[in-house]
Amino acid sequence: MIPVFRKKEEWSSYRDGLPDAKTLGFVPTMGGLHEGHCSLIRRSLAENDFTVVSIFLNRTQFNNVADFESYPANFEQDVALLQDLGIGAVFAPDYDSMYPDNYAYVVSEALDSKPMEGAERPGHFDGVLTVVLKLLNIVSPDRAYFGEKDYQQLQLVKGMVQAFFLPVEIVACETVRAEDGLALSSRNHRLSREARALSAMFPRILNTSEDSKEAECELKKAGFDVEYVEDKDGRRYGAVRLEGVRLIDNFALRTISQKIERSRR
Repeated sequence: MIPVFRKKEEWSSYRDGLPDAKTLGFVPTMGGLHEGHCSLIRRSLAENDFTVVSIFLNRTQFNNVADFESYPANFEQDVALLQDLGIGAVFAPDYDSMYPDNYAYVVSEALDSKPMEGAERPGHFDGVLTVVLKLLNIVSPDRAYFGEKDYQQLQLVKGMVQAFFLPVEIVACETVRAEDGLALSSRNHRLSREARALSAMFPRILNTSEDSKEAECELKKAGFDVEYVEDKDGRRYGAVRLEGVRLIDNFALRTISQKIERSRR
């Protein structure tokens, strides 16, 4: 069985025993592992001598208590999956280990965290950045892997690492999608069969509309509750709800323009 560390002191002692010449890859997760997580883990395994995965359901990044309580995670299943993948270790701390200050000290970003996800989920990015900083300090990896599905989060993590001079490379990994194009998410399984079929229209509309206004109108017509669609810094971002389940996605505007141009030929 792969070793599972519950306390940061236990992990630190184990980390100190790893050979200095070996590179350490890190994939932070909240559990509820799916193929999207697996793709990050496989990349870390391919690029590093040793890979550790954290499983920590971080409640400080949830602005909705019901969303936190309904998060789909099964620790035993997750560890069994990680065992099959062949990672080196699991870091699975509890809340008190991660927040001995009871979240008195918080990492906040003043600019890019405010629109989109930041506007819809007040305090979300404070929780994300705080826990990621803690995890990077504890795990002390050479590389850490994050998916592009949460692109705004990815950019904020990169910015934090640069701002605080952390000696870690943040590796961005492409969004993993189902055959119908929907980005994989732990929340997708909460959709009914009918809603799951409709959900494929979300990335399709986001990725083919002329502009954000058109995408928003088309999504509303299709039956989505639209939180936002924004074109920002060369990317189109969107967040919708379907049967109360929140879906997010993003695409490069360059790719969207190329697709629209090809469709006109």
